[in-house]
Amino acid sequence: MTAVNSSFKQASDFIDKLSAIHRMLPWLLAFVLLLPLPQILAAVFNDYYVYLVNKICIFILLSVGLNIVKGFCGQVTVGHVGLYAIGAVSSALVSLHFGWSFWIAFPIGILFAGLAGVIVGLPSVRLEGAYLALATLGLGESVRIMIAVTPLFGSSTGLLSIPQPTIGDFAFDSYSKYYYLVMTAALIGIYMSFSILRSATGRAFMAVREDTIAAAVHGINVAKYKLLAFVISALYAGAAGGLFAHMPPGYIHHNNFTIIEMVTLLLMVVLGGIGHVWGGIIGAIVVTIIYDQTLEFYFIQPLLFGITMVMIVMFMPRGIGGVIDKYLVTREFIKIQEEKSDGTS
Repeated sequence: MTAVNSSFKQASDFIDKLSAIHRMLPWLLAFVLLLPLPQILAAVFNDYYVYLVNKICIFILLSVGLNIVKGFCGQVTVGHVGLYAIGAVSSALVSLHFGWSFWIAFPIGILFAGLAGVIVGLPSVRLEGAYLALATLGLGESVRIMIAVTPLFGSSTGLLSIPQPTIGDFAFDSYSKYYYLVMTAALIGIYMSFSILRSATGRAFMAVREDTIAAAVHGINVAKYKLLAFVISALYAGAAGGLFAHMPPGYIHHNNFTIIEMVTLLLMVVLGGIGHVWGGIIGAIVVTIIYDQTLEFYFIQPLLFGITMVMIVMFMPRGIGGVIDKYLVTREFIKIQEEKSDGTS
């Protein structure tokens, strides 16, 4: 255990040094280190694991986006998967029916999800707790049902042959190639989430989360920041949906956007730690792998995930992010004590 803590401390110190030189250096290093991952997975295992990593990257975008509205701003939403569906279907339809490339369809899908976020966010100004949860749950299910019964949206057959992104003659037509797209998008999404958290907007979000009345008294426009949190979260969901729709083989179905997916997403955020960006990322990785490994027990998956969420709330209420926070606080305390000891000696 001591060796693990020592290694983690050395890695953390190294990242701090890179950030001191330029804040983008750790992210560029992460990008370079992640580049050979598809080749390693394909060589050691098979292409299915590359596909699984692509799904993890998409779920990281989703969980990071949900964390903004739920973790940063404290709004209880369980309809995030509906926004994910809107981004996926919108991007797919623009590509299929207008023949536009991914680079045009993808931003349009994000825009439609953002507009839906405005519609979802407006009631959040007046709704709290369980009432807001029910309203967002209704949106998520109504979107799925609309997709299921509308032939234009794929109905019972789903949307087929959604074109993959291309750059000139290069096509992202395999899981290994598509990985570079979703991995880059995930890193950008994580970086932007950290930037929002450390900005004045992020501090306003957290003030609203802690106490809306106190935030309003101190001059924070509570309605504005609640709506903004929903819109930013919806943009993340739209981006994740667009990437999912265009991922080979280019097929989406309304069963990709069920309540099970929403519960899975909530589990990622709760396991990672509500309000913790890194915890959400770890939660997305762990839960996606567990979800994949328990597919053969699909009939009891909701029960397994429900029990897991209850156990996490009981025994690890702050999630993985809380454990990371505890380590960082302890590390900072030890560093201060060491500096005091060096000063006195």
